[in-house]
Amino acid sequence: MTLRSLLLAASLVAFAGSALAHGDEHAHTPLHGGVVTEVKDMDYELVAKPGVVQLYLRDHGKPADVAKASARLTLLAGTDKQDIDLKPAGDRLEAAGSFKTAAGTKAVVVVRIDGKPASTARFTLR
Repeated sequence: MTLRSLLLAASLVAFAGSALAHGDEHAHTPLHGGVVTEVKDMDYELVAKPGVVQLYLRDHGKPADVAKASARLTLLAGTDKQDIDLKPAGDRLEAAGSFKTAAGTKAVVVVRIDGKPASTARFTLR
Protein backbone atom coordinates (compact mmCIF):
# COMPACT_ATOMS: atom_id res chain seq x y z
CA MET A 1 0.00 0.00 0.00
CA THR A 2 1.12 3.49 -0.69
CA LEU A 3 1.18 6.22 1.92
CA ARG A 4 -1.79 7.87 0.23
CA SER A 5 -3.83 4.64 0.47
CA LEU A 6 -2.94 4.24 4.15
CA LEU A 7 -3.96 7.82 4.94
CA LEU A 8 -7.23 7.39 3.07
CA ALA A 9 -8.00 4.14 4.89
CA ALA A 10 -7.18 5.72 8.27
CA SER A 11 -9.39 8.72 7.61
CA LEU A 12 -12.30 6.46 6.57
CA VAL A 13 -11.94 4.41 9.76
CA ALA A 14 -11.85 7.59 11.87
CA PHE A 15 -14.94 8.97 10.10
CA ALA A 16 -16.85 5.71 10.53
CA GLY A 17 -15.94 5.56 14.23
CA SER A 18 -17.10 9.13 14.71
CA ALA A 19 -20.39 8.41 12.95
CA LEU A 20 -20.98 5.35 15.13
CA ALA A 21 -20.17 7.25 18.31
CA HIS A 22 -22.71 9.93 17.42
CA GLY A 23 -25.22 7.61 15.77
CA ASP A 24 -27.75 7.66 18.61
CA GLU A 25 -28.52 11.35 18.23
CA HIS A 26 -29.45 10.88 14.57
CA ALA A 27 -30.93 7.37 14.71
CA HIS A 28 -34.21 7.05 12.86
CA THR A 29 -35.26 3.68 14.19
CA PRO A 30 -38.88 2.77 14.88
CA LEU A 31 -39.75 2.80 18.58
CA HIS A 32 -43.33 1.54 18.16
CA GLY A 33 -42.98 -1.07 15.41
CA GLY A 34 -43.83 1.28 12.55
CA VAL A 35 -42.11 2.87 9.57
CA VAL A 36 -39.99 5.99 10.17
CA THR A 37 -39.21 8.91 7.90
CA GLU A 38 -37.51 12.22 8.68
CA VAL A 39 -38.72 15.63 7.54
CA LYS A 40 -36.94 18.82 8.69
CA ASP A 41 -35.29 17.25 11.78
CA MET A 42 -38.59 15.67 12.86
CA ASP A 43 -39.02 11.89 12.85
CA TYR A 44 -42.47 10.62 11.88
CA GLU A 45 -43.26 7.02 12.80
CA LEU A 46 -46.38 5.57 11.22
CA VAL A 47 -47.88 2.47 12.81
CA ALA A 48 -50.62 1.19 10.50
CA LYS A 49 -52.74 -1.82 11.43
CA PRO A 50 -56.12 -2.89 10.01
CA GLY A 51 -58.00 -1.47 13.04
CA VAL A 52 -55.87 1.50 14.12
CA VAL A 53 -53.44 4.00 12.62
CA GLN A 54 -50.99 5.87 14.85
CA LEU A 55 -48.47 8.60 14.13
CA TYR A 56 -45.67 9.33 16.57
CA LEU A 57 -43.55 12.48 16.22
CA ARG A 58 -40.04 12.95 17.60
CA ASP A 59 -38.17 16.23 17.48
CA HIS A 60 -34.41 15.56 17.65
CA GLY A 61 -35.13 12.22 19.33
CA LYS A 62 -37.56 13.57 21.93
CA PRO A 63 -41.34 13.02 21.74
CA ALA A 64 -43.08 16.05 20.26
CA ASP A 65 -46.11 17.59 21.98
CA VAL A 66 -49.09 16.60 19.84
CA ALA A 67 -51.82 18.06 22.08
CA LYS A 68 -52.47 20.86 19.54
CA ALA A 69 -51.69 18.82 16.43
CA SER A 70 -53.78 17.21 13.73
CA ALA A 71 -53.00 15.19 10.65
CA ARG A 72 -54.62 14.02 7.44
CA LEU A 73 -53.38 10.63 6.28
CA THR A 74 -53.95 9.23 2.80
CA LEU A 75 -53.44 5.51 2.21
CA LEU A 76 -52.93 4.42 -1.40
CA ALA A 77 -53.23 0.67 -2.05
CA GLY A 78 -53.40 -0.06 -5.78
CA THR A 79 -56.40 1.90 -7.05
CA ASP A 80 -57.90 2.28 -3.56
CA LYS A 81 -57.53 5.58 -1.75
CA GLN A 82 -58.49 6.16 1.88
CA ASP A 83 -58.34 9.54 3.68
CA ILE A 84 -58.10 9.47 7.47
CA ASP A 85 -58.11 12.27 10.05
CA LEU A 86 -55.71 11.66 12.95
CA LYS A 87 -56.37 13.29 16.33
CA PRO A 88 -54.28 13.57 19.52
CA ALA A 89 -54.36 10.46 21.71
CA GLY A 90 -51.80 10.79 24.48
CA ASP A 91 -48.29 10.84 22.97
CA ARG A 92 -49.46 10.25 19.38
CA LEU A 93 -52.00 11.10 16.70
CA GLU A 94 -54.47 8.29 16.10
CA ALA A 95 -57.57 7.06 14.29
CA ALA A 96 -59.54 3.84 14.74
CA GLY A 97 -61.52 2.15 12.00
CA SER A 98 -61.01 -0.24 9.11
CA PHE A 99 -57.85 0.48 7.12
CA LYS A 100 -56.07 -1.15 4.19
CA THR A 101 -52.55 -1.65 5.49
CA ALA A 102 -51.02 -4.33 3.28
CA ALA A 103 -47.29 -4.31 2.61
CA GLY A 104 -46.46 -1.93 -0.23
CA THR A 105 -49.29 0.49 0.59
CA LYS A 106 -48.17 4.08 0.13
CA ALA A 107 -49.02 6.63 2.81
CA VAL A 108 -48.86 10.42 2.77
CA VAL A 109 -49.52 12.41 5.92
CA VAL A 110 -49.93 16.17 6.27
CA VAL A 111 -49.32 17.28 9.86
CA ARG A 112 -50.26 20.60 11.41
CA ILE A 113 -48.90 21.52 14.84
CA ASP A 114 -50.23 24.54 16.73
CA GLY A 115 -50.47 27.02 13.84
CA LYS A 116 -47.07 26.20 12.33
CA PRO A 117 -46.79 25.52 8.58
CA ALA A 118 -47.90 22.02 7.61
CA SER A 119 -45.33 19.26 7.08
CA THR A 120 -45.74 16.36 4.67
CA ALA A 121 -44.22 12.91 5.23
CA ARG A 122 -44.33 9.91 2.89
CA PHE A 123 -44.12 6.22 3.79
CA THR A 124 -44.29 2.78 2.21
CA LEU A 125 -45.80 0.22 4.57
CA ARG A 126 -43.95 -3.03 5.21
